[in-house]
Amino acid sequence: QVQLVESGGGLVQAGGSLRLSCAASGRTFSTYAMGWFRQAPGKEREFVAGISWSGNTYYADSVKGRFTISRDDAKNTVYLQMTSLKPEDTAVYYCAADSSRGRAGKLTTMYDYWGQGTQVTVSS
Repeated sequence: QVQLVESGGGLVQAGGSLRLSCAASGRTFSTYAMGWFRQAPGKEREFVAGISWSGNTYYADSVKGRFTISRDDAKNTVYLQMTSLKPEDTAVYYCAADSSRGRAGKLTTMYDYWGQGTQVTVSS
């Protein structure tokens, strides 16, 4: 069983920055693909960014150039650095883990474990 705990959300003005963290339990974190998803009120959960176990990164077009995903396997932690935030980035952000040495895909069904989410609110 893997537990994921997100932190770092909050309220920020448009143009500002936030860094989200996701701490994972388990001894095989380095073999997991990790993803960040978000869900705004009334909308479906959508892919934001992913990082494979080997460090390859993937981004949604809407955040490319503004968000950066990274991982520190020594700390069992994945990060999402968010810059140039926009009001449309407002959502609950979720961390997810794929324990199958996957590619960090864009579909929620590719992930086995999910965190509880952290709220990000960007004011205009």
